[in-house]
Amino acid sequence: LQKILILLHVTACVVVGKTLLILFPEAMKRYILKLGEKSSMNNNPKFSYENWGPTFFSFKYLLFVLKVRWKRLEDEAYEGHPAPNTPVVTSNGEVRQLLDFMQ
Repeated sequence: LQKILILLHVTACVVVGKTLLILFPEAMKRYILKLGEKSSMNNNPKFSYENWGPTFFSFKYLLFVLKVRWKRLEDEAYEGHPAPNTPVVTSNGEVRQLLDFMQ
């Protein structure tokens, strides 16, 4: 049930975002760039909006967000129980488990 609700929510957000991107491209560009400021993406001069901006609200974007949101459903932590051993990707692209870094 949670996965269906996430699917509906993310799909609705992508449809609305894509519609706004088509109707108001400059306003959406400013909005997306403002989102990039939060993650400091805009600070890298080699990473321009033209390289990543148009991918927002695409089908690949939808699939990626769904994958991340569904994966987070499995990452629950409860007091007194072991923490989830979530997979992470290192800066050199190697996939490791979160608890590997605790040793």
